[in-house]
Amino acid sequence: MDVHSASEPWNITARTRYVKSYEKRRAYREAVQHPPSVQNVGGAIDIHCHAHEGQQDALDLAKFASKNGMGGILYKTIVGGHRPAETVRRLQEHLHRWCEEEDVTPIQCWAAWGVARGSDPISLEVTRQHLDDGCAAVWMPIANAVNTLMKVGVGSQGPMPEEDARKIGYTVIYEHGNLLPEVRDIIHLVADRGVPMSFAHGSHPELWAMAEEVEKIRYGQAFVDHPFSPFVDLTLDEMKQMANAGIWLNFTYDELSPLLGVDPADMYAAIRAVGPEHVTLSSDAGEPLFPNTVECIRLIRGYMRAFGLTEDEMHLVSETNPAKVMGLPV
Repeated sequence: MDVHSASEPWNITARTRYVKSYEKRRAYREAVQHPPSVQNVGGAIDIHCHAHEGQQDALDLAKFASKNGMGGILYKTIVGGHRPAETVRRLQEHLHRWCEEEDVTPIQCWAAWGVARGSDPISLEVTRQHLDDGCAAVWMPIANAVNTLMKVGVGSQGPMPEEDARKIGYTVIYEHGNLLPEVRDIIHLVADRGVPMSFAHGSHPELWAMAEEVEKIRYGQAFVDHPFSPFVDLTLDEMKQMANAGIWLNFTYDELSPLLGVDPADMYAAIRAVGPEHVTLSSDAGEPLFPNTVECIRLIRGYMRAFGLTEDEMHLVSETNPAKVMGLPV
């Protein structure tokens, strides 16, 4: 067995991370936390939140976020995903009644539509129907993207060979790298409607093909989710290229979680290098192995404050910029 003994030196990467982080954890201070209240999330807009079957309850989360002063939540997934906008409308009705009784200001809630969700193919018409129904954002293929299937597969099967992934998964480009007409039309549709779009789990050729179209039409609400994740895995230079093309970089608590283990110092360095004016922060939370979304927002904001974001920059990346992505007045 290739196992290090207890007497061997600590893993050099972990030791370097420990040294970098120890000063920050000792020095960082914020408002005293009084569970279940969560401090230092006021005004934050989370543009990547999960609340589908088996995950955090969407209504209870909205109540908790409202009680703690957040600004809004975009539900990337939610129970009743065949009509997510209708689910969020019902949620808002219950939320507003509760907030009135509790004398709390309700957060804004939005639903997103995932292209090629379930048995639906990549379809301009289906996407238009969901926007007409009230969906306020669009994600390109996610779990059933060819790139996802090649990286992690389905369930416990593990990563798939590309040939098998292409039989059941979706890609947004032809083999020679050009966008599928339906995908190009969806990009133009969301641009015309003024709603945001995530590049989701696209491979690098897919990301650059979408970025080229987005830059060409000067669409300013497209974003790259979790740039450090294995699905996206952008280098710092590639992040800068995306930002220069007018595309937002949406960093998430998921990347910092033990499941992905990105060093907060690396995330901060990327934000500093790219420029906070091109960045948003969100949770990508919902799974039971994560804290709830409100706590994830506190944590990612706390990490980035501790490593060097100023209060003005924090307001920019977690309040102003997400509002711009959502098409809200700022």
